[in-house]
Amino acid sequence: MIQKKICMLGAFGVGKTSLVARFVHSRFSDRYLSTMGVKVDRKLIDLGEKKVNMMLWDVYGEEENRKVATNYMRGAAGAMLVADGTRPATLDVVDVLLARLRDTVGDIPWVLMVNKHDLVDQWALPASRMQQLEMETRPMYLSSAKTGEHVETAFRQLAAMMVE
Repeated sequence: MIQKKICMLGAFGVGKTSLVARFVHSRFSDRYLSTMGVKVDRKLIDLGEKKVNMMLWDVYGEEENRKVATNYMRGAAGAMLVADGTRPATLDVVDVLLARLRDTVGDIPWVLMVNKHDLVDQWALPASRMQQLEMETRPMYLSSAKTGEHVETAFRQLAAMMVE
């Protein structure tokens, strides 16, 4: 069995904790609870010949006056970067966090999840920005912690990338 640390990174309120709860426990709650510091969950992924014990570090959300500490990123083998499709500015936070992640741990595997895809009537990302993301990002998923859309797929993709 291979053990890997994964950092969940994004702005506050993008759904990092909800994505972890959906992935690990197959549940969703409408209650918003801000993460204080870091919360660690685990899930074993079976990739056929390899089993990956994913240690998911759900790190508090980046805010204008509250930066994610680089010491939470140290030792990470992969990252799940999360943005909120109803708040385009959260993609800018992803860019900042990705740069900080690379400065801290180098070029590790990462996946972008643009979350809250169930809120189609509130979706605020321009089509041009979505096209740009699709061309630039490796891999990107439109996800919903509420419905489970692409949650398992995105985490499995990250696990596979980390053991390649």
